[in-house]
Amino acid sequence: QVQLEESGGGLVQAGDSLRLSCAASGRTFSSYVMGWFRQAPGKEREFVASISRSGGSIYYGDSRKGRFTISRDNALNTVYLQMNSLKPEDTAVYYCAAGSGMQLTTPDYWGQGTQVTVSS
Repeated sequence: QVQLEESGGGLVQAGDSLRLSCAASGRTFSSYVMGWFRQAPGKEREFVASISRSGGSIYYGDSRKGRFTISRDNALNTVYLQMNSLKPEDTAVYYCAAGSGMQLTTPDYWGQGTQVTVSS
């Protein structure tokens, strides 16, 4: 079992930056592919970014490339999402996820989510 806890969300203005963190506890953090998803009101949950166990492979959703950066620190059992140049359309609940497969297609564990609100 893995427990995931997100932090770092909040209310910001367009153009601002935020860094989300996800702390993991339980089984070995480095055994999991980690990633972020988000869900805006009235929309389906969508993929934001994922990072491999070693951090050597990273994937981003197309609309976030160049603005968001995912990273992980296996010594701290934490994955991060640095978000720059935020836009109102980035407003959503952001979820941390962990997967035991090769990719994060179907995560095994989810966090509770952290709200990000970007005002215009």
